Amino acid sequence: MEPFLFHAGTSPLLVSMPHIGTHIPLRLAENMTAAALELPDTDWHVDRLYDFLPALGASVLRATYSRYVIDLNRSPDGEALYAGARNTELCPTSLFDDRPIYRQPDQAPDAAAIAERRALYWQPYHDRLAAELAAIKARHGYALLFDAHSIRSHVPRFFEGRLWDINLGTGDGIAASPAIAEAVSTEARGAAGYSSILNGRFKGGYITRHYGRPAERIEALQLELSQIVYMEEEPPFHFRDDLAAQIRPSLRRILVALLAAGARQHRGAAATV
Repeated sequence: MEPFLFHAGTSPLLVSMPHIGTHIPLRLAENMTAAALELPDTDWHVDRLYDFLPALGASVLRATYSRYVIDLNRSPDGEALYAGARNTELCPTSLFDDRPIYRQPDQAPDAAAIAERRALYWQPYHDRLAAELAAIKARHGYALLFDAHSIRSHVPRFFEGRLWDINLGTGDGIAASPAIAEAVSTEARGAAGYSSILNGRFKGGYITRHYGRPAERIEALQLELSQIVYMEEEPPFHFRDDLAAQIRPSLRRILVALLAAGARQHRGAAATV
């Protein structure tokens, strides 16, 4: 199986979905616990939720392999994202609820296994991501990267109580221009019936922080959506069409605001092709 699926768009927007994958190679799956094989920490149905992306001309990059194989939103050297907080590894060994992923401790990947997974799964995704951003910038003079995620509304390992519904992150301002961050967060705050925050518990992972370079006309932000607003959070993790129909217009407006703010911010940017 290829490590990603890609759909080419026509606008300056690239949407990345690094945690949507569910495939686990058999040689790895046979060492994993039954709980892990339910894939509870997957960003379930994010592609289905954002079904309006083709209408916005967005390019879409979707992972195919589970984050339990390797986490595409972590640094390749395993550096922690959040200092002083609990983090997950490049190749996770525990679920978000701290249950083990592997049946025996010695089945967890060693340095050689991590390097192999990095070469097989992590690097191809990031090579394509970097190449598409460069191609978009060449066509339009700038590029907009939106990293789409979701997570259960209650995960005590990472935060207390219920998570905000819409969690936007720009790496505390390093990954997107202030005007773009403000335009998008303003639209999020206007989403009636949903709570939102900018650079709260989730400030953007490796993808947002690494690729967002406003000075080079590449703007990046992450949206971590609370799963309770569009799906059932317990197995078998059913998609809720009724809930999705309520939140989807707000998500679309957020991305429309991103596109409009990007055009204003980089008006006159010269394409190279």
